[in-house]
Amino acid sequence: MAQIECEDLTLGYEGKTVLSHLTFSVGAGDYLCIVGENGSGKTTLMKTLLGLCRPLSGAVRFGDGVKKNEIGYLPQQTAVQRDFPASVGEIVLSGCVGRCRTPFYGKKERALAEEQIERLGLSPLRDRCYRELSGGQQQRVLLARALCATRRLLLLDEPVAGLDPRMTEEMYAIVEELNRRHGITVLMITHDLSAARRYATHVLHIGGEIFFGTREEYLTREKEGEDRV
Repeated sequence: MAQIECEDLTLGYEGKTVLSHLTFSVGAGDYLCIVGENGSGKTTLMKTLLGLCRPLSGAVRFGDGVKKNEIGYLPQQTAVQRDFPASVGEIVLSGCVGRCRTPFYGKKERALAEEQIERLGLSPLRDRCYRELSGGQQQRVLLARALCATRRLLLLDEPVAGLDPRMTEEMYAIVEELNRRHGITVLMITHDLSAARRYATHVLHIGGEIFFGTREEYLTREKEGEDRV
């Protein structure tokens, strides 16, 4: 059963259309890489899936029991966010806010945050200030925070942007394990086509011609394009 279905979506802002006639679906356990040129509408699409933007037309439907407040999201960071003066533990715990029925975190939320801190190897950094961490460490903290919000569906917007090659491979390995071993559905915006070829089960290319299909279909499309040159 599809966790997300998008039908004939038209997306934009301030009356300007950036993407139109987009139809695709995401099933449980998929690893979808969203690729395309700058300004093609990738981030707008992700914000629409999160309910932060309204589509100009078309429909977004969630199935298989997925709820909007149960989606984990790792956005691109701004300079201000990188300098946020809170501890690692506090930031990870804040990912549980959608689970709380009161203004206070309970034992379940604190246990869940601790589980994700341990899963991402952040225990030695628990009390460190977030802004003192390296870029790779910060991304692991934000991923742990996102995992506090979900056990099923994770949205990542350029999760390796600005990371060195070692940290990039580490982040990809973590995401792959979450998908393959733990069954978490992944939607990842990326400019790294080699990552899409290596990790994705499905690829969505937007901007100009729209393509949606399996990784194998995407690789065949690329090969046919090369043969025509």
